[in-house]
Amino acid sequence: MLDNINKILWGIATIFLVTSGVYFSIKTHFVQFKFKEMFRGFKVKGQVKITPFQSLMMATAARIGVGSLAGVALAIYVGGIGSIFWLWISSIITAPNAFVESCLGVIYKEKAGIYYKGGPSYYIDKGLGKKGLAKLYSILIMIAYLLGFLTIQANTITKSIITKINLPPLLIGIIIALIAGSIIIKGVKGIAETTGKLVPLMGIGYLIVSIFIILVNIDKIPLIFLSIIKEAFNFKSLGAGVISSMIIGVQRGIFSSEAGIGSGAIASATSDSNNPVGQGLIQILGIYFTSLIVCTSTAFIILTSNYTNFSFHDINGIEIIHYALDYHLGNIGQWILIIAIILFAFSTVITGYYYGESGLQYLYPKCKSKHLLYLKIITLILLIYGSIASANFLWKIVDIFVAIMAIINIYSIMSMRKDIQYEWDQYKIKKQHKT
Repeated sequence: MLDNINKILWGIATIFLVTSGVYFSIKTHFVQFKFKEMFRGFKVKGQVKITPFQSLMMATAARIGVGSLAGVALAIYVGGIGSIFWLWISSIITAPNAFVESCLGVIYKEKAGIYYKGGPSYYIDKGLGKKGLAKLYSILIMIAYLLGFLTIQANTITKSIITKINLPPLLIGIIIALIAGSIIIKGVKGIAETTGKLVPLMGIGYLIVSIFIILVNIDKIPLIFLSIIKEAFNFKSLGAGVISSMIIGVQRGIFSSEAGIGSGAIASATSDSNNPVGQGLIQILGIYFTSLIVCTSTAFIILTSNYTNFSFHDINGIEIIHYALDYHLGNIGQWILIIAIILFAFSTVITGYYYGESGLQYLYPKCKSKHLLYLKIITLILLIYGSIASANFLWKIVDIFVAIMAIINIYSIMSMRKDIQYEWDQYKIKKQHKT
């Protein structure tokens, strides 16, 4: 039942996401390839509490979670290696969606004490005047992140640790909750500062390991590239080949980049920057780093191993990358993976919590500190639950809610396309005056 619902929703979501990506690519003259301009958005005048870089790291922290490891492995396992090609293509095509939603996040953000808050719920409400739809989105993002993404992170951390250390999953879940609690209790500023330090550290570390493995297996890389492209267009088994590979690849590409879901707009809105286009441009960098660099690195680590010789049960996806790193690096590889998972997962947990908090703050604008404390406690309980839950069930739930979020968000940003066109035209005029 859940599988059928998932397929239908993702069929609709894929059409929405790709169509809007193509539309905004044309309207912005392919903003996803304006690399020089992406770095200009980091400049902000005066003192700032949350910088554009920190907001980018918040969004990237959510994107670069264990989905960049387990999600990619699961895509290869279920959809075949051709799914990696569609992950690449979908990331490039849908990148303008991240640009657009981040622009709208800045345009319609609101002051929250000394900080800012915003995101899809705010621009759906203030830009479209559809308060009911905005409330629905807030409810969905709370469920998707707090019940879904965060529990998957806990589940993946637990599965990774118990392969190396014989500890009860419940105990691991409690430890995860305690560490996460020490970070999210600090609020948005603490989350922004933590991700600003954590994301570059873990990203560089993971890439160093990936580059080493790729260089050791450099003779296999050309053949792997050809196999990825060949399998992406395997017309001999159209139903189970191209279509399945495409949908799974697009789905995982969207999961890793979150382009079009709307969550990146929540992080963008926290920045003190009042430059919608600049904030939108820098978010594309996060998309590319996560999808085209981190996810591709994971794919090559797996594909240069003999993972097909091993069978997996109740698969989360992390078992495959665990096997691949063990194949390449032996015992050291297992410890590297455990460290990577803990860093990747916690980056997603702390930002994902903030996404859930932003949903609550929209639903109840007058919510007080005690209400946020209740939400933090619920979040920690869910992290403990995630450590002992079924991986398959968690992935299915997340898939469904993310698809619904994507459909609502794409409908909304397409309905506000005139706002984006105006901001883009103003940006080009200012740019011409400077030259």
